[in-house]
Amino acid sequence: MTKLGLIAGGGGLPREIVRACEAADRPLLVIRLRGFADPSLGGEDGVDSGLGELGRTIKALKQHGCRAVCFAGLVSRPDFAALKPDLRGMAALPGAIAAAAKGDDALLRFLAGEFEKEGFVIEGADEVVRDLTLGKGALGRIAPGPKHQLDIERAMTAARALGRLDIGQAVIAARGVILAVEAQEGTDQMLRRCADLPAALKGSSDNPVGVLAKAPKPIQDRRIDLPTIGAATVIAAARCGLAGIVGEAGGMIVIDRPAVIETANELGLFVVGLDPAEDPVAAS
Repeated sequence: MTKLGLIAGGGGLPREIVRACEAADRPLLVIRLRGFADPSLGGEDGVDSGLGELGRTIKALKQHGCRAVCFAGLVSRPDFAALKPDLRGMAALPGAIAAAAKGDDALLRFLAGEFEKEGFVIEGADEVVRDLTLGKGALGRIAPGPKHQLDIERAMTAARALGRLDIGQAVIAARGVILAVEAQEGTDQMLRRCADLPAALKGSSDNPVGVLAKAPKPIQDRRIDLPTIGAATVIAAARCGLAGIVGEAGGMIVIDRPAVIETANELGLFVVGLDPAEDPVAAS
């Protein structure tokens, strides 16, 4: 079985990859990105590497016999002036800066290309972990009703438009009005902003209103950066007074699915996968 190199950022997704490889008895090397990777990955076979240490990372992958690479976890856009690249990283830096000027997805595609140049196959997290993405329909026992359809339509339409502009992947809508859009701060920070909005604009635990929608960007490399939710996302959505979360079926990663289902059921939120080919209202 092909040995996998996991380029690990923050959050729970890298741990899902580790568990899947252990269950499949697949050999794995973890590249823990300094400043991002969860400390719990410290006990795994692997090395620590900085964002600019491309040469160190590639050397470690080759020395340990990795033929495939998976990118997983949260990594914020770097301050290129503050990076301390090695020689291989220095060679790639001008291209990375030029790509970053075109958007986050251009930067990710460039980085993936650097590994492909070295002979590695890029595997998406959803290729490594079976049933990792959201399926069509309700994930838990809660389903959206007619009163949620307008917000689902508005939020998904806006999320897809946001993606076409390579701005972000998530939007919050309530009562037919867009309350927040995701940019560089990420979904968690966007949800925190929404939670601080006046009560008249958003719902509450007693009267949940509104939807968080996440959609993949049309131009993005789905092997690297699919939208992701976990139990913490559900909890944050509930704190905002939202009624539920929607995403494209097959286009959104669900971390620790049992925990997401349990949390959504307990808090009374729906988590729903929409067919990308269908109109959001009809699919709901």
